[in-house]
Amino acid sequence: MAENSEFCDYRSPLATRYASKEMRFNFSDQNKFSTWRKLWIYLAKAEMNLGLAITPDQIAEMEAHINDIDFEAAAKEEKATRHDVMAHVHVFGNQCPKAAPIIHLGATSCYVGDNTDLIILRDGFDILLPKLGAVIRRLAKFALDNRSIPTLGFTHLQPAQLTTVGKRATLWLHDLLMDERAIRRARNDLRFRGVKGTTGTQASFLQLFNGDGEKVKKLDELVTKMAGFEKRYPVTGQTYSRKVDLECLNALSSLGATVHKICSDIRILANMKEIEEPFESTQIGSSAMPYKRNPMRSERCCSIARHLMTLVNNTLQTAANQWMERTLDDSANRRITLPEAYLSADVILMTLQNITEGLVVYPKVIARHIAQELPFMTAENVIMAMVKAGGDRQVCHEKIRVLSHEAGAQVKQHGKDNDLIERIRRDKYFEPILGQLDALLEPSTFVGRAPEQVLEFLQEEVYPVLANYEGKDVSPVELSI
Repeated sequence: MAENSEFCDYRSPLATRYASKEMRFNFSDQNKFSTWRKLWIYLAKAEMNLGLAITPDQIAEMEAHINDIDFEAAAKEEKATRHDVMAHVHVFGNQCPKAAPIIHLGATSCYVGDNTDLIILRDGFDILLPKLGAVIRRLAKFALDNRSIPTLGFTHLQPAQLTTVGKRATLWLHDLLMDERAIRRARNDLRFRGVKGTTGTQASFLQLFNGDGEKVKKLDELVTKMAGFEKRYPVTGQTYSRKVDLECLNALSSLGATVHKICSDIRILANMKEIEEPFESTQIGSSAMPYKRNPMRSERCCSIARHLMTLVNNTLQTAANQWMERTLDDSANRRITLPEAYLSADVILMTLQNITEGLVVYPKVIARHIAQELPFMTAENVIMAMVKAGGDRQVCHEKIRVLSHEAGAQVKQHGKDNDLIERIRRDKYFEPILGQLDALLEPSTFVGRAPEQVLEFLQEEVYPVLANYEGKDVSPVELSI
């Protein structure tokens, strides 16, 4: 059989299998190079407005060719010149013969390269934030609906005092709110590099404007506004500081840690059969074990989140290794790291959205697990009741201690149910409080203020954040396994 050439080259699974169409486009060559052309137009417009010999016809010619990029011609030029920006300058100039003399006028490569990166980073955040808002909204509803269902709490992954299913979800929500704040802050902190020249001094533009520094400053302001930014970095080298990338990836890597924790919890709860992620009727859990219902979405989140968490180390190294006004050893690394971080974040948010809109809770399984552990947890309540009935605390404590060890042996050594309460009922010492035992064992009395905490947290912390995303929900998506 003949080979299909489409499948003979490596293609990133992030692009072909997982990430959304809008995020893939954001980091596409089409978007990148058409943005370069827009930036050349912004520069030419601003230079024309400030008195340089540029005509409206030249601007119109460039605007007519923003999107029709001849990628083959650009690749041929780059192979000859070994310079991607000049290759595209030549190709754009060939399409726009009137404008060719003024394309890229006074600029350096980083004018289009860095400014485009900043636009793409900003737009990437704009894709991610509504998806994060959608996850928070779904998880908030889950917390609200399940705020009063008692469940075993765990410390050291050992059964501890009861909490509720909804209260546990607020712990997940709390971390997601921190991520929303960090990502929104990183997005809003982004500025434009603007027109700064080869080493950031704007010397070439000062020459263009015959030493008029105010015009050069105005040029920077005009181009910044045209690109949709309120502020620009006041000082740069040839590039904007690579700590900017670090701030962006810090926020995304932190999101990865949150999603990994949430989905690890869900995987553990799925093992206990207390909570289950969505599982389609035709879905196969195992090729060998037909009965299995693997938490594959949560596993995927953990898998890609681990990759996302490692990427911030690249930006740390790049920021640390920039020499003087810039060095080119950032380029190849950033081409890989920045897209992969945003695509990875996009994947885990879409997958987590799918999980949170279809989480299934099994209250009877949860109740059974509580019943196995709650008798031990009632010990203090039983002691207090006996003291109120006239008993001696130390005597009662010793009685409970002996009976608890006997019941524990039944569970651990013989695999039987916890029979501590039955042992208490049979012991005449506890006759004064036998009528209270059922009330003392009611799980809802062991959850403290958990239901109220859920309501307060949602009202005070979650809903004000969700108000920023009204009308920006993301529709459910089909996810590849």
